[in-house]
Amino acid sequence: MNDFWVLKLLDRLQGGFRRAGVDYKMLRSILQVKLTMDGRRTPTVLGTQKGSRGTEGSPLRVQWIYLLLGLMLILFVVPGSNFMLNMSVLFAVVMFMITTTLISDFSSVMLDLRDKNILFSKPVDRRTLNMAKSLHVLIYLVTLTLTFTGPSLLVALFKQGVLFFLVYAVEILLMDCFILVITALLYLLILRVFDGEKLKDIINYVQIILSVGIAAGYQLVPRLFDMADLTGSFQPVWWQYVIAPVWFAAPFEVLAGGARGVDFNVLALLSVIIPLVLLLAYIKLMPLFERSLQKLAEQGAVGKDKSRYSGLLSELFCRNKSEAMFFRFTWSMMRKERDFKLKVYPTVGLSLVLPFIFIFNQAWTSDPSLNTESKAYLFIYLCALLLLTVVQMLRYSSSYKGSWIYKTIPLPETAPVYRGMLKAALLRLMLPLFVLESAVFLWLFGARILPGLAAVMLALPLYAVICFRVLPRALPFSEKYEAAKQRDFSVSGFVLLFILMGLAGLHYIVSLFPSGIYIYLVILAAANVWAWRAAFSHEGSRPGQIPTPGA
Repeated sequence: MNDFWVLKLLDRLQGGFRRAGVDYKMLRSILQVKLTMDGRRTPTVLGTQKGSRGTEGSPLRVQWIYLLLGLMLILFVVPGSNFMLNMSVLFAVVMFMITTTLISDFSSVMLDLRDKNILFSKPVDRRTLNMAKSLHVLIYLVTLTLTFTGPSLLVALFKQGVLFFLVYAVEILLMDCFILVITALLYLLILRVFDGEKLKDIINYVQIILSVGIAAGYQLVPRLFDMADLTGSFQPVWWQYVIAPVWFAAPFEVLAGGARGVDFNVLALLSVIIPLVLLLAYIKLMPLFERSLQKLAEQGAVGKDKSRYSGLLSELFCRNKSEAMFFRFTWSMMRKERDFKLKVYPTVGLSLVLPFIFIFNQAWTSDPSLNTESKAYLFIYLCALLLLTVVQMLRYSSSYKGSWIYKTIPLPETAPVYRGMLKAALLRLMLPLFVLESAVFLWLFGARILPGLAAVMLALPLYAVICFRVLPRALPFSEKYEAAKQRDFSVSGFVLLFILMGLAGLHYIVSLFPSGIYIYLVILAAANVWAWRAAFSHEGSRPGQIPTPGA
């Protein structure tokens, strides 16, 4: 078994652990097993979309990505003045990245119950086990933080001096303690109020926010640097006392910048006192936290299935009972399948923000007026990127072994299955997104774009059918997610992107003519009627690709 370097470091501190009543020999053995098992986990952040089937690696095998992202922090430690403003922004960025990564990738470590069933049957006291779990999380948290802040730490040492470097390193450690304790206390609060299923959903949504935030940040951060004035003076105000990044920035202004004043001193003290007080509170509440974790082992109450709503929609939009049945089935699975939401919902967020990123980019680089004859509203076609992901992922499920049901039910043809599947995806995911974006676009551009939005709304179901025909087909939720990593969708994806660009370009051309958009509406309506009939005409007698359960 691996003898990790961090264990050798802890060996030097074993006297302190023994004085705290911890069985250090048992603690070291537990940590060694945990760190070894982590090498066999697959990371969530930035690591689930690509890669081979191999599972070797650890949650930190994506460290090189954080190292690259950390290069942008150098911009904040280079200036030799206004440390308060620069370091406040720096710690805000670091805290966002580390907190969301902790919740998304290391929640399984913090909330792990498997060791209890094994270790509590052995002569292991709770104090040793709790200390092992806390050290396990802290090891990864500190390592990840140092990876992210490493470039700026090195630059700070040579640019700002040893004092700045030491303050920076200490504040990073205090920040990690603050993040760890706040996250644990947040989990404790949720577990005291809600059940374990609600906590799992919240973790799921944080993973989604992280994916969207990183992707949107690639577009927004360079523009924020262009707009930010990092040379202005910093004036303390009352609300900054509740902003954690400001606390951690204050010691730089006091010790390295030579600032004087009660506000700066109080903020600097908060950066030390609050993390330590929270850490002591966490140690006191750790037994309560461990007891509350037992809720995760309980099966949470499943929310009421909104069958009345989906049933009404299936009656309105489906041709027959078979199609309506698979409409309701797909609707329910999209609502309940957590892995499906984790893989698809980030695209919902991207499809929501990308049109506005391009619009604001145009406003920053050219005439900011959006209410004239601008055609920038055509960026709403980017919301159709959601369809590309949804149609691709509807074939996968963590419960794929249940696909044997397709072989047992009287299913003479698969066309109703696919029609019901696509209609459910359009109505549950695509339509709410389009309506929300349309409302914002109407506010930005005015009522003059209503015919254009109507054309986009007719283009979306047409594009859904095109995605269905271009991408590989399988019955809904009938394959395991691991199969997605073995297929290369790059060619199909590029084809569909060009088709989407073609639809937007065609819309732009017809909008140049006085009545062109109204003629285009008629053409789109006719094309939808034909496409929804022709696309499934060849699916009548062909059996779906149903994997053998357990394969």
